[in-house]
Amino acid sequence: MAKRASEPSPESVARAQRRQIAAEEGAKAMADTDQRAAAIRQNMARLRALRLAKEAEDAMAGNAAASAPSPKRRKKALR
Repeated sequence: MAKRASEPSPESVARAQRRQIAAEEGAKAMADTDQRAAAIRQNMARLRALRLAKEAEDAMAGNAAASAPSPKRRKKALR
C-alpha cells in the first residue's frame, strides 16, 4: 500500500527546512545590505555638507582677499 499523502516524507521535510533557513538568511542579508547602504548614504551626505561649507568659506575668504586693497609698492628713489 502507498503512504498517505498527508504524511510528508523525511526528504520533503528536510527540503522544506532548508528552504525556510535559506529564506531567513536571505532576509537577514538583505536587511544588513540595506542598513549598510543607508549608512553609506548618510556618510556621503555628511561629507558633501562639509565640502560645500569649506568651499563656501574658501570662496568668502577669496572674495575678502580680492576686495581688500592691495598694499602699494613704493618706488625706489633713483640716486
